[in-house]
Amino acid sequence: GKTGRHVSEMLLARGVPVRAFVRKLDERSERLRALGAELFEGDFLDIRSVQRATEGVSAIYFAYPVQDGLMDATAIMALAAREAKVERLVNLVMLQSSPDAPTPRMRQNYLSEQVFEWAGIGTAHIRATIFYENVAALVRQSLPAEGAIRLPWGGENTVLPLVSGEDVARVAVGLLTGPQPAAGSVVRMIGATMSLKEIIATFARVLARNVHYSEISDEEWRRDAASRNYNPHAIEHLSSLWRAIRGAAIDPKDPDFAVTDTIEKIGGARPKTFETFVREGQGELLAKSA
Repeated sequence: GKTGRHVSEMLLARGVPVRAFVRKLDERSERLRALGAELFEGDFLDIRSVQRATEGVSAIYFAYPVQDGLMDATAIMALAAREAKVERLVNLVMLQSSPDAPTPRMRQNYLSEQVFEWAGIGTAHIRATIFYENVAALVRQSLPAEGAIRLPWGGENTVLPLVSGEDVARVAVGLLTGPQPAAGSVVRMIGATMSLKEIIATFARVLARNVHYSEISDEEWRRDAASRNYNPHAIEHLSSLWRAIRGAAIDPKDPDFAVTDTIEKIGGARPKTFETFVREGQGELLAKSA
């Protein structure tokens, strides 16, 4: 969802000093520098670089990518933040975070939460559902060329809870700059609950073209993801997520999947609708992926 970039830009717009921890210096990081961010090139899995990056920092936004290394990165960040006497840390995880969650990454998220709690650094956890941005990335693989959404999501009545990465960032900024949240606070984030049929209709309406859903098998999706250089950790997480979504039979009226008021209360704005998101990114959506 590019939440780190959004968080940095929103903080800089408020005049809050930002140190952006980046994997490498490139056009994206240079844009942050141009906006006033201090750039720190490092690696979440290198304890010395994380320790140097946290020196003099009062608050941290931690969002580790869906790849191997989360537990090591968590332990390193927790140690460095504690040494630096960080006052608060906002930890981005997934909506389901428990020992019995349906994907290996979600189960790791739960352990990550516990490590940050033990560190005693004023951690608040954002539990966010599937990002609009990730749906768009998946759809873009087949929509421009075929007018099809090819995924193993079940029938058109399958319901997905969704949220904008920008809204997640807005809430993170609220937690970083507002009143100190209680240690161990959990903020759930759902911006929309939509059926696959509604998602398809939104793409068709905004893009002004015929769009249809084409069901594929889990194995087909795994092969396609591997050919597109998805890392094995992400493939295993997403494959498990697709099975969980198909089996959940989510009822849009279920209060557990209702749009959460935290987006407006903490982030200061109503949730971005999926249609607004598609309209904003329709040029990129129609560009053929490699």
